[in-house]
Formats: sequence, C-alpha cells, structure tokens
Amino acid sequence: MQDLCGLSASDLARLIAGREVKPSELMEATLARIAAVNPSVNAIVSMPDADALMDQARAADDAAPAGWLHGIPMAVKDLLAVKGIRTTWGSPLYAGHIPQADDLLAARMRAAGAIFIGKTNTPEWGHGSHSFNPVFGATRNPYELSRSAGGSSGGAAAALATRMVAVADGSDMMGSLRNPAAFCNVYGFRPSYGLVPADAEGDTYLATLATEGPMARNVEDIARLLAVQAGENPAVPFGRPAEPFADRLHSDLRGKRIAWLGDWGGAYRCEDGILPLCETALATFADLGATVEALTPPFPAEKLWFAWTTLRAMLNSNGKRALYDDPAKRAQLKPETLWEIEQGLGLSADAVFAASEIRSRWYAHAARLFDRYDALVMPTAQVWPFPVEWRWPQSINGHPMDTYHRWMEVVIPVSLLGLPALNIPAGFGQNGLPMGMQLVTRFGTDAACLALGHSYHMATDWPNRRPPVL
Repeated sequence: MQDLCGLSASDLARLIAGREVKPSELMEATLARIAAVNPSVNAIVSMPDADALMDQARAADDAAPAGWLHGIPMAVKDLLAVKGIRTTWGSPLYAGHIPQADDLLAARMRAAGAIFIGKTNTPEWGHGSHSFNPVFGATRNPYELSRSAGGSSGGAAAALATRMVAVADGSDMMGSLRNPAAFCNVYGFRPSYGLVPADAEGDTYLATLATEGPMARNVEDIARLLAVQAGENPAVPFGRPAEPFADRLHSDLRGKRIAWLGDWGGAYRCEDGILPLCETALATFADLGATVEALTPPFPAEKLWFAWTTLRAMLNSNGKRALYDDPAKRAQLKPETLWEIEQGLGLSADAVFAASEIRSRWYAHAARLFDRYDALVMPTAQVWPFPVEWRWPQSINGHPMDTYHRWMEVVIPVSLLGLPALNIPAGFGQNGLPMGMQLVTRFGTDAACLALGHSYHMATDWPNRRPPVL
C-alpha cells in the first residue's frame, strides 16, 4: 500500500479526483502520522476531535470536488482565525479563543475543499524567527530535535518536513515563510505584495511589509496553493489578480542571468559553512544553462536596516497599542513584542518619511538590477538552526546582535520591496543541518520566480532526497 502521507498535494488531488483514494483514507493515514511524530516536533496544535475529522473526510468521499484541495487535510498557521478551531496567535491572552468566522485566506482554502485538522505553531504574534510561545511551547526541528524549526511559520515547515501535511499556509514579514522553510528543507514562497490579499481590518494602505503565502515540499504544490490563495479582495488596496501558476512552471534556463549577492559584501554576517553551501547549490543553475555571477552590494545595508526598523516599529507599535495601553494585557506580552511597540512610541513623522524615501530609492535601484538579471539569490538565513532553548541567537561569529531579529537581516531587502521570493533548499552542512537560498525576481513576476524554482527542484529535490528521520 502506498504511503499517502509521503505524496505531494498535487498527486493526492489527482488520486482523489480520480477516485483512486478516498479523503477518509487520507485522513486516517494523516491522523496516524500525526500521532506518531507530532509529539516529537510539536508542530500541529489545537486539533479538533479525531472522530469529527473522520466524519468530515467521509462526507468528502462522496461529495462533488469543491476545488483543488478537496479532501486534503491542512493545518492553518495560528496567526489566522479559523471558524470553530482554537486560534491563539501564540498569546496567553487568547489561549481559549474560538473564532466564529474564518479569516479570508482560511475561507479561500476551505472553499477549495481543504479539511482543517488544527493549527500550526508560531511565536507569539509572529514576533521572532523561532516558533515558541507560552501557550504551546516550542516547535522542534525535524532534522535535529534539539534545534529550532525557525519561524514564524515554524510549525508549518516542521509539519511539511515530517509528512504530517502535504501543503501549508504561512506568512512572511521578516522572513517568516523563508526562514523556517530553509531550516526544515522545504519550500516557502513570499509572493509579490498584494497577490495574496489581507483581510479588511486595521490599516491596509501603509501596512505593506507582510504577506501570506504557500509552503510545500515541491514547487508544483506551491503554485497550486498560491492559485487558491491569490486574487483581489475589493475591500483592500493594491490587489493583484491570480494566474494559472502551475501551467507556467516549465522553462528553459539557458540564457538566464542570475546574480549572487552572498552576504551583501560582509554586511550580513553568516555562520561558517552557509555561504560555501549556497555557492555549491548555485552551480545547479549553471548546470541548467544559466549564467551565475557575483554582484557587489547594490545598496547600503545600514540604510535598509534603518528603513526597515522604522517602518516595522511604526506598524507594530500602532497595531498593538490597545494591548499595550491595558496594564493587565501588557503584563502578558512577550519582551520582544513590548520592545517592538516601544520602539514606535517615539517615532517622528520625519523618521517615517525618511524611511519611506529610502525604501523608494531601493525599489528604483532594484528595478534597474532586474533589467540586467532575471533573478537575485542570497542565503535565506545567516545562522544554522540553533538550540531550541534559545530565544534568539545573541551573536554571529562573535559579533553581538543588537536586536532580537538582527540575525535575520538578510531577508529585509526583499521584504521592504514586497518582491516575490522563493526559499529553495540548498542542501545540508557538515553539521547535518539544512539551509536554503532566497530566489528573488522582479515585482509581479511570481510565475517566473516559481518556474526558476521548479527547474531547480526537478534537478535537486532535496525534500525527497533527504527527508528527516525521527
């Protein structure tokens, strides 16, 4: 009998559509897989009753397919509200919260036929690239249980790597789709800003640093889930239409030009072994016919950091102000969230304008880079998966980190501009730990980014070539 949990979501969808596999069979295998491995990694939380999940799956056995995800079990990141399933945002303030309605992205995946089996673990409020919180504890790396799975989509990445789910949603402000994908040897795609729309809540004009997107063990699944998630929400600005991404995956890399940005001229310190591993992985693109060349730092890193921290502080401070202003609730916020809020309390309009102007200049400069190159590549993370007991890495190669997220600075050139960026697995270091690279293309060219990544995946397939052994 085939291992249903080891199949891709695309293969499962084809088998279910052809009535070769029943959703109830898949659900039974999924629940058994979760029971076997989730206690080790703590990736999936807030699961409904197993009998209720089996009832939903049996109902899907005979129902007409609702969409591509028909009958496929999914666990939704715990930063999205899901009707009837405990949603906490990793915060003790919401430890018992049961939403009465789905957030937009959850509603789209449910409408496409997904059966929600729970939530995936995340740091409190998504603050930090390490998935731990006081409600559920820490998610562990499937490749080394003493290490972090990354974050903030760490639960999703670990669930994918361990075959508890075939496809997952994630979100990304400061690498939260890309970092855990790199740490867990899977793919995570940050789409062009606006392609996957937000809910019509709070500020939707200035808050353009974060987006939701898909995660999977191959690029075809990324493309198909993206088509479910994407499409304009008329209630929010900057929308972009969905495309048939999966129909555009096949491309010829001959003649493509790829720029390697490395550690940005030393500005983004990396632990030993990361850059050589990525440079070895880059050879795959050359083998496929692309030209790969090193590029000097295209923009001052210190200006990007100023712009990033200023705009992020503005958004976090004002978005979480109601919690901060209530002393009882403030006492239950994690130190990193308090720091984020307090960084923004004293911001001036001049500082915000200066940050936005730097962002604008970087966008214009990046546009000129993409006149010369089809893609830019950088490491996805500056450190290997670190001990799960740490809150965050305090230093890189002896150089102290001055904030809780400085060790992830390599992701901000992409996040500032809302560019499409795919984490592609780069292989494993001598320490046996996984790492990834960011494959980045021009704004709005999501299909082209995925096509490049698909060619790389077909030549490497690291997720299936080296699955975790628990």
